[in-house]
Amino acid sequence: MYKVCAICGKGQVAGRVVVHKGLAKSKGGTGKKVSRTTKRVFKPNLQKIRILLNGRPQRVFVCTKCLKKGNLVKV
Repeated sequence: MYKVCAICGKGQVAGRVVVHKGLAKSKGGTGKKVSRTTKRVFKPNLQKIRILLNGRPQRVFVCTKCLKKGNLVKV
């Protein structure tokens, strides 16, 4: 079972963490510089619930946004 929303298809998104060093120019420094970047993953808030999918009850992952909207029928 994939970690993807069964209603909207929302899944994980790749990104990065950027670390800055130095003092800001507005505070008298030479400016902020990027010292390093690290890859990371942004994961959606998925809940495992039972819903009617194609007329049959199934236990699937649903994101909280779809859950709050009410785009599904709970069993």
